[in-house]
Amino acid sequence: MRPIIFTALLALPVLPALIACTDPAGEMQVMPTRADGAAFFAQNCVSCHGEDGRGAGIDSRKLSSKPVDLTTLSAQNDGAFPAARTLSYIYGDTRNSHLSRVMPEFGPDMAEDLVPVEIDGVLTPTPRELAGLLVYMESIQE
Repeated sequence: MRPIIFTALLALPVLPALIACTDPAGEMQVMPTRADGAAFFAQNCVSCHGEDGRGAGIDSRKLSSKPVDLTTLSAQNDGAFPAARTLSYIYGDTRNSHLSRVMPEFGPDMAEDLVPVEIDGVLTPTPRELAGLLVYMESIQE
């Protein structure tokens, strides 16, 4: 009996995250794919980061600092893709004021359509577009 109660208590913190990631009918949503992320990247990121994500987009010449080479995020993090740090920066990290960053904050405009993404072992309600973008960005790591 104790293992069942213990398991139920462990599941309680995850329940709100899962509830937040269901559609209005209560059905679990389909997770975004690499293709979804690539489409978001093409529409929102290519102009600065370039088609290959290396930071040589057509608008990068106009910026005061060169955009980050997105293909090296894992290499700069001991071989592990830094999903939590990447997500917080793209979403709009509150530790960096909007004036101190060139890249736009995407999070506030997409907080309605959430899917559960495992970030550092925790299911985290994440905007669908950003969840797909994370899948895509992880796939382009060298």
